[in-house]
Amino acid sequence: MWDKLLQAWRVKEVRNGLLFVLGVMVIFRIAANIPLPGVDLIALRRFFDANQVLGLLNLFSGGTIENFSIVALGVAPYITASIIFQLLGMMIPRLEEIQKDGEQGQRKINQWTRWLTVPLAIIQSFALLQLLRQSQFPILTNNDPLHIVMIVCTVTAGTLALMWMGELMSEKKVGNGISLLIFAGIVAGLPSQATQLISTYDQSQLFTIALYVLVGIAMIAGVVFVSEGQRNIPVQYARASRGTGSSVGGVASSLPLRVNLTGVIPIIFAISLLLFPSVIAQFFVSARSAWLSGAAQWVIVTLQNQTIYGILYFLLVVLFTYFYTSIVFQPERIAENLQKQGGFIPGIRPGKPTVDYLNAVINRITLGGALFLGAIAVAPIAAQAITGTSTIALGGTSLLIVVSVVIESIKQIESQLTMREYDVY
Repeated sequence: MWDKLLQAWRVKEVRNGLLFVLGVMVIFRIAANIPLPGVDLIALRRFFDANQVLGLLNLFSGGTIENFSIVALGVAPYITASIIFQLLGMMIPRLEEIQKDGEQGQRKINQWTRWLTVPLAIIQSFALLQLLRQSQFPILTNNDPLHIVMIVCTVTAGTLALMWMGELMSEKKVGNGISLLIFAGIVAGLPSQATQLISTYDQSQLFTIALYVLVGIAMIAGVVFVSEGQRNIPVQYARASRGTGSSVGGVASSLPLRVNLTGVIPIIFAISLLLFPSVIAQFFVSARSAWLSGAAQWVIVTLQNQTIYGILYFLLVVLFTYFYTSIVFQPERIAENLQKQGGFIPGIRPGKPTVDYLNAVINRITLGGALFLGAIAVAPIAAQAITGTSTIALGGTSLLIVVSVVIESIKQIESQLTMREYDVY
């Protein structure tokens, strides 16, 4: 791995990309520590410590909500907008066609996602303020309407700035920009978490810490195993005859199909959908209507049940793994390209039979990858049930995102190095 890093540092384009991403991360962390006026940060942190759902929301935003900074919502509205368009693509055939229309279609979807991010950021920032106003802690010290409008506008602008920075980072091809921003927020919180653990450590916590370490090692190994696993489909290219009976070609190759084509996206989507009902429900807990207040309370209590939460988390990870694989993997295009290049899978006819075969193979290997990824996702929740501490569940989710983002970034860097090998040697 160190050889790869040194090799990447020697390539000017890759080195500049890494330095740019590092600089953007520094800017993000500086912005994440600039608090908005009129907020009692001590009361805010007490409120978050007493609510696990909001703790996950803070993790998902990259640790920006806990400080109620100018980028308090992080990239959550942008991710929510992406999820909405991905789900609409399943229900609206025309939108599905645009999604599969190559780079041009993806540009359209990205543009619409940016537009949708603006109203979602306004709604989510206002909902978060209402939630803080209804808490038992005096978090907001200034409830003036003009002050509220100022906070909503500032937080919305902060989200749009992060969205822009994330897209700039993605263009450098050293990782997904949005995932890297979440990664930066998680890593930035590790020193304070380690300090807190050391300061409060006593011998009775030895079993809990040992279990946490074992779960973390198992998760790292599992995520690497699934991300690196692939099945090679044999491909044969037909021979071409020339003149007096001589022939050329006939090269045997393979088509690699990865067990997990989606990276960290299913985890982010699953956490986002699990957080959304709880956040909305807490907004209506104090509603005047008895049935609405009761329904909101039922949603909160239901999702706080670790068994139900774990089952839903597992199912959503599996579902989004399949869903995003269906978007990323396009067997029709692969079959068409093979046919144009004179290639075929031995024993499978070109055209529709090849498409059906590739669909069957990707569905089988995705099933194993999705189940394994889901099991890794809920493993910290099982550990929490044994130890009775919520720190493990939160740290496990963080670890899962961190490992997946690192693997994805390493693969993109390796791809760039492969393209520029002639420059290195």
